[in-house]
Amino acid sequence: MKRSVITGSGCYIPTVVRTNNSFAVHKFYAEDKSPIETPSLEVAEKLRQITGIAERRYISEDLNCSDIATIAAQNAIEDSGIDPETIDQLIVAHNFGNVVNKTIQTDAVPSLASRVKNNLKIRNPKCVAYDVLFGCPGWVQGMIQADAFFKAGIAKRALIIGSETLSRVLDEYDRDSMIFSDGAGATVLEYKEVEENGSGFLGSCAVTHSFDEAYFINMGHSYYPECDPSVRYIKMKGRKVYEYAMKHVPEAMKECLEVSGVDIKDVKKIFIHQANEKMDEGIIKGLYKLYGIKDISPAEIMPMCIHWLGNSSVATVPTLYDLVVKGKEENHALEPGDIIMFASVGAGMNINAICYRV
Repeated sequence: MKRSVITGSGCYIPTVVRTNNSFAVHKFYAEDKSPIETPSLEVAEKLRQITGIAERRYISEDLNCSDIATIAAQNAIEDSGIDPETIDQLIVAHNFGNVVNKTIQTDAVPSLASRVKNNLKIRNPKCVAYDVLFGCPGWVQGMIQADAFFKAGIAKRALIIGSETLSRVLDEYDRDSMIFSDGAGATVLEYKEVEENGSGFLGSCAVTHSFDEAYFINMGHSYYPECDPSVRYIKMKGRKVYEYAMKHVPEAMKECLEVSGVDIKDVKKIFIHQANEKMDEGIIKGLYKLYGIKDISPAEIMPMCIHWLGNSSVATVPTLYDLVVKGKEENHALEPGDIIMFASVGAGMNINAICYRV
């Protein structure tokens, strides 16, 4: 039988580190543009207690989103050992394209996928390059799309990249902006003959709620009273996103397990979008509660890199996966035959999940 198998992975971790202490002299404002009188270090500490974020990574001024996507892609290609000219689908998940430094202007023409293909010097015109805009779940959705193309007989090898530079679209006066960061992760996916219990995709699930939820994460004006009204930044209704995720993500993950024919007790690790540590812990507990299991320690099944990398949107899941398979995430490792899950939630609002056997 044939399955979609990950044959290589790579990531790019930006070099500019911003700790919570770096916000000590920062001035934050509320949504109504009133100043927040709480000392900024206290604001940052409260954020750490809720999200787990102690520091985050930003790209240097000379790099852009397509640049770091290329680096992650090169690492994944090298890890897989494939010839780049044999790639059939080159998929780049992102949300803001290339944002020119200090301009907050999005540049998405040509597509980031076309730019990455150009950077990789791939000549093959049959290597179809395109972007995926699906909020934070974009990389997972790219994997699902590649798997569908494989099953349709259209392709047999794909490069899926998640890359984001949220530092370029942040409102520095909005305390929620401390959550976001930059990064890139990539995987090579191939359609291969495997044994019945061999590696590969076991099933997937994706949903979109956009009736009341479409604008939980959107673009809006700065909270600074004297802001330029023509410039917009990423904005998030944090409480609504939290409540939405807690209600719907466990349900989608359960559906993924069911369509994959996987028992929850057989899942070794869950690679969930690194959005908020407390929220992610709640989602894991919510999933197991759907199966009547209350005695579960999320830390044992859920690797986390948000503490030092922050929330890099589409890059969080592939970056975390690469860190674990390369033995760079303490207390977490994978063995052949392990069943894992990729899951994400984000703007749209979108949720997706994949069950995969290592």
